[in-house]
Amino acid sequence: MENRSVFRRWLDAMQLGHPLTIAGPCSAETEEQVLETAHALTGGRVTVFRAGVWKPRTRPGNFEGVGEQALPWLVRVKKETGLEPFIEVANAKHVDKALKFGIKMLWVGARTSANPFAVQEIAEALRGLRDMIVMVKNPVNPDLDLWIGAVDRIYRAGIENIGVIHRGFSVYQKSPYRNKPKWQIPLNFKRLLPSVPMIIDPSHICGRRDCIFDIAQMALELQYDGVMIESHIHPDAAWSDAKQQVTPEVLHDIIRRLIVKKPQAEEDRLKQDLNELRRHIDIIDEQILELFAERMKVVRLIGHIKKQQNISLLQPGRWEVVFKRAVEFAARNGLSEEFVKTLFSVIHEESLMQQKKNGAKE
Repeated sequence: MENRSVFRRWLDAMQLGHPLTIAGPCSAETEEQVLETAHALTGGRVTVFRAGVWKPRTRPGNFEGVGEQALPWLVRVKKETGLEPFIEVANAKHVDKALKFGIKMLWVGARTSANPFAVQEIAEALRGLRDMIVMVKNPVNPDLDLWIGAVDRIYRAGIENIGVIHRGFSVYQKSPYRNKPKWQIPLNFKRLLPSVPMIIDPSHICGRRDCIFDIAQMALELQYDGVMIESHIHPDAAWSDAKQQVTPEVLHDIIRRLIVKKPQAEEDRLKQDLNELRRHIDIIDEQILELFAERMKVVRLIGHIKKQQNISLLQPGRWEVVFKRAVEFAARNGLSEEFVKTLFSVIHEESLMQQKKNGAKE
């Protein structure tokens, strides 16, 4: 897919040393709240005003947005502040209502992008509207193909102004985040579709205010094109997701502190130093792979012994010892405990598969 649109050129022209900044409340609650927040967001680097009009909720009975009545408020936002309104749509009816009020920027939410039927319905409602800008959030589940598929459906409807939003992924394991970032998935997306603009939604990744800056800065280090941060004039009184929203004043401070890094070194000497360090990493990576291969040879020998002695494949006690030792090593050597747990979980799974191939009893 080639994003041959004005969207990329628009982003490039806007950045000028700072990222595209989208901000606004999780939900449009009242006309006063929307307009007061929008006016407070002007005068800085915010250029797009986000607001939830329809809110897909996990369980019925929770606040699901005020719906169509919020759309005239967003028209006023653009007229009075110049900020471009940006809303979520989950079906064709939402698209039709947004178009009726002249909304030109839409996003497909994480729950919707996980449903190919819903995405196709939205794509058909948008078919041929080449001046629209549509962004697709990653699906709630960590599925890269599903994310790319949702983007492709919108693109095949004739929408070339397409971007994506990384908002993290739902996981069952305990995590410091509301939605784990799982950085490798968006990085793989960027590798496969480098021309598609990508922005970060640290509000939904964090689920709280205190780590929004860190996640946003990490995204900029990874060459993301912008940020979308939830901001409310009175966040503690918000009708939805109060803990992850910040005041416009805090939002301006976060954006001011963000640093956009150069995509590559400019000085010849610095390039030479970086290339030398990267060659060193390549050598270490090769050694790591060789050690993994050697480890699996030993694992297969263990599988052979288990087969001869009719011993079950899984030995939980042994795994706990290995796992505990790895976590202790991580603590002593400045490694992330989460990284080591994830790594050894994958190693353990591959070890079991290698033993199974060698004929151990399940």
